[in-house]
Amino acid sequence: MAEEKKAKTKRPTALKRDIQNEKKRAHNRSFKSKVKTAIRSLEGEKNETEVKVRLNSVFSLLDKGVKMGIYKLNKVSRLKSKFSRNA
Repeated sequence: MAEEKKAKTKRPTALKRDIQNEKKRAHNRSFKSKVKTAIRSLEGEKNETEVKVRLNSVFSLLDKGVKMGIYKLNKVSRLKSKFSRNA
């Protein structure tokens, strides 16, 4: 049996924006959750070499967040400074 393809339907622009915003919001929330998890793993670590590795991964995630527009540059700068001081 061949699957029937769903026909594309015309929809108002506002509805389309709602659908796009919902998808983007879900992606942003997922990304922020990933960053928070990485930060928690960094804070619990005692081994100095492991701290450096995790610090690099957290910095990388934060920079990607700025690049994608999820975080503002100044916020990430403050967080990176704070984590560097504490590490």
